[in-house]
Amino acid sequence: FPLVSVRMKLLGRFCMLAFCVSLVFCKPTQEKKDRVHHTKELSDHDHTDDGTHQYDHEAFLGKEEAKTFDQLTPEESKERLGKIVDRIDKDKDSFVTHEELKDWIKHTQNRYIYENVEKHWKDYDLNKDDKIAWEEYKNTTYGYYLDDEFHDVDDKHSYKRMLMRDERRFKAADRDGDLIASREEFTAFLHPEEFEHMRDIIVTETIEDIDKNGDGLLDVDEYIGDLYASEDGENEPDWVKTERDQFKEFRDLNKDGKMDRAEIAHWILPGEYDPVEAESKHLIYESDKNKDEKLTKQEILDNWNMFVGSQATNYGEDLTRKHDEL
Repeated sequence: FPLVSVRMKLLGRFCMLAFCVSLVFCKPTQEKKDRVHHTKELSDHDHTDDGTHQYDHEAFLGKEEAKTFDQLTPEESKERLGKIVDRIDKDKDSFVTHEELKDWIKHTQNRYIYENVEKHWKDYDLNKDDKIAWEEYKNTTYGYYLDDEFHDVDDKHSYKRMLMRDERRFKAADRDGDLIASREEFTAFLHPEEFEHMRDIIVTETIEDIDKNGDGLLDVDEYIGDLYASEDGENEPDWVKTERDQFKEFRDLNKDGKMDRAEIAHWILPGEYDPVEAESKHLIYESDKNKDEKLTKQEILDNWNMFVGSQATNYGEDLTRKHDEL
């Protein structure tokens, strides 16, 4: 779903069109597509109580930043953690709440998204007012073709359809309705799967991509057609047969032979276990000495080795372990 660069999207689609035309036909899709937005793992490490807290470090700091902290001394690590705590406490009431900690973890885990938005920001913010108006985005992305009403494009319908979809998504992300996107709104436009209020637009775009008969619903053939395109006389792979069973058993919840909007949302945005919610509760539970369900800066610093790492600490543990073995 992420719209990394609309220009690249446009170029890619039309390069693929040209490639297919040159071959007369396109090779059918053999590998299963995955439209489901899966919950991202917070860390590559197992969440165990082995004393290393590597999972917690990567969840709290992000994978790359956790590596940086591993190179610090305990004193440096604590000092930086203290500055982070000040940033997490948005309302400056000297407490870190569950919601504030959740927001911080989401921020660290989505850092790559914000970096991507920042990378492309200057391409669209033409008047340098630190906002992106719909007109700026439209002119940057489609301007050359708009002048000629897409006359120079072979597939005018596809271009007009992409423009319509972009405008609709931009308006959905633009929560105050002024057709001018802040960074947060533009992030929702480029990465709608990360925002709760963009769920409906994701469902709409999915239906438009797959619904061939235009009834606003997805039957089993449309569902399979998005996953796999067969050549004449070719036997379906076993996984395609399994997907047909999946459609009947788990996708079509009301067993009417089709997936409606609610069922499609359940499929592509399943609302699985939320690791951010769980990790926030875990960090608070392990550090909350007075059990008021929120953390002071001192409570966090007292349990600093759970939040952040230090190579010196690990080195010391290694020395102790080796000494015990002697």
